[in-house]
Amino acid sequence: MLTPNNKMAVWLKVAVRRDVLQRSLRVALVVGTLLILINYTDRFMNHALGGFDFLKMGLTYLVPYGVSTYASVNAILREKRG
Repeated sequence: MLTPNNKMAVWLKVAVRRDVLQRSLRVALVVGTLLILINYTDRFMNHALGGFDFLKMGLTYLVPYGVSTYASVNAILREKRG
């Protein structure tokens, strides 16, 4: 039986697999860029971007990366169980 620590170790091992990393990076690049275009085009066009905006833009890529990784890992683990 897997303990919580073992479950986390298995989850992380799958999360750093090459295929999972590549898929998550592609999703983050596409979705993050779309979100930035939606949310910051007006500020860019008005030359009103500040340093904090660039930080937020960088962080915008983390959300789709995390969602994609979470979904991929859980799908892979569910497939292995069943």
